[in-house]
This record gives sequence, structure tokens and C-alpha cells, in this order.
Amino acid sequence: MTIEQMRARKRELGYSYQKIARISGLPVGTVQKVLGGITKAPREETIWALEAVLKPVVPEGENTSGRNVVSQEHDLFFMGLSKCVGTGQVGEPAVLYRSGSARDRKQGEYTAEDYYALPDGMCVELIDGVFYDMASPGLAHQIIAFEIGMQISLYIKWKKGQCIPLMGPLDVQLGHDDRTVVQPDLSVVCDRDKVRKNAVYGAPDLVVEIMSAATRRKDMSIKLSKYAESGVREYWLVDPDRKRVLVYLLEQEELPVIYDFQDRVPVGIFHGELSVNFAQINEYLGEW
Repeated sequence: MTIEQMRARKRELGYSYQKIARISGLPVGTVQKVLGGITKAPREETIWALEAVLKPVVPEGENTSGRNVVSQEHDLFFMGLSKCVGTGQVGEPAVLYRSGSARDRKQGEYTAEDYYALPDGMCVELIDGVFYDMASPGLAHQIIAFEIGMQISLYIKWKKGQCIPLMGPLDVQLGHDDRTVVQPDLSVVCDRDKVRKNAVYGAPDLVVEIMSAATRRKDMSIKLSKYAESGVREYWLVDPDRKRVLVYLLEQEELPVIYDFQDRVPVGIFHGELSVNFAQINEYLGEW
């Protein structure tokens, strides 16, 4: 599409600059400058992102352009799945970063190579070749993850331990699986050889996910299964809405132990020598 065609399509759809920015994952200022004609030579990736939002839908099977046409459902460019402002829906068709062989793939076929080729700032996870949206974390989510990480970090420093607590977003390529890259809210890695410059390669010892309505299904089923399969030793699911913590000791293959936000939750990988004080975290959260 030309810039003029995009402007016309914007008027036809009645989209604001803010809505286009939210769907495409581009900054509002970038959208305004490109569609306003201020930016004379937009980046190719920017044009792709705008086209994905503004191009007319071609019915599946109709091909008037000489290229392979697919349905809009499978022809998205991170619509609603970028920069952590997506819908939070699980299993929705994700972005096709249109470069190299990735443009010919579909959900279930993507690899870590496709994941790392995505533009910086796009918040998604790749699990078994499927891209999943990562909804933007709320304030309570961030406070809980930080406070848990702080208590664990202080314990490790006090014990002069080798484990490393790592806050998300951080890429974790589970078990050197070429089709899975996740971003846990918090992970603890005790084998430092797994920690590289910009990512973790292999299963962390402990993974903590802070659930939300948007991520509940993914965290409780898809990720639980993947973490267990890859060798994660302990998995915490923190539910701020219900004020409870589900602790899976994955090496023991037992049912989860359920704690509430008034409990001290023992950390299994440290043999219970450390207990995270959730009553303290809950008090700090207050009305959040």
C-alpha cells in the first residue's frame, strides 16, 4: 500500500492514530509522522506493521495480486500482539515477521530463529512453534514479582550462593528447544553456564508466573506442562485476584500445595530454608 492508500483506509475505518498504534505496536508519534507525510522514507518494518492494520481484507482464495493470499486470520503482523498491549488471548494467530522463510510459516511451525528476528520490544512467547501474546503487566503484578525476587536475592547473597534470580522480561529457551522461548516473570537459575549474554538456555530451577485473567489458561496448562517437560524443578503460580499461591514441586510429580497471601511460602529448591513472606507482600500491596 502507498501512504496515500493508508490514509484513505484510515478514514474509511474511522481509526484514530492511537488505535492504529495500539494494534500495530508502533509508537503513536511514528504513526502520526508516517501517515502525516512528515517521515519521507519510513522503515520497511513500519510499513509492514501499518499495512497489517490498514490493508483491505482479501477473501481467502482470491488472488488478484499474483502472490499467495491467505485469510486475514493467518496474515497478521502482530496485530494486538506487540509491545505488551495485546488482547491476552491464548493461541490466536501471531505476527508473521515478514523476512526470510518465516513469511511462509504458520502457527506451530515457528522456531527460535523466527522469534529472535522479531523487532525489538514485541512482547510474545514462543511455545512449541506457536506465538502467544503477552498482556501488559499491571502494577500489582510488578510489585509481587519484584518483592518475591528481592526476598530470594537477599537469601542467596546471605548464603553466598551461586543461584541467580532473574526478573522478566528475559528470554528463556527451555532445554535448548528450538521451538520454545518463554519470558517468565521471575526465574532462578543455579547453573550459571545456562546464563548467556541476553538469555537463558536451558530450564531454570525455579519459575514464578504472576497470573492474570489474560494469562491464566496459558500459565496453568500450557506453561505448566512445558516447564515440567523441560526440567524446571519448581513452579509457582501466584494468583493476585484470589490471593493464593500454587506451588508445584515438579520433580516429585505431586499435586500442587496451595498457600494464601497470609502465609510464608517455602522455596523447595532451597529445601525450605527460605520462605517468602506473602503476608508482608500483601500488606505492601495495599489497595493495589
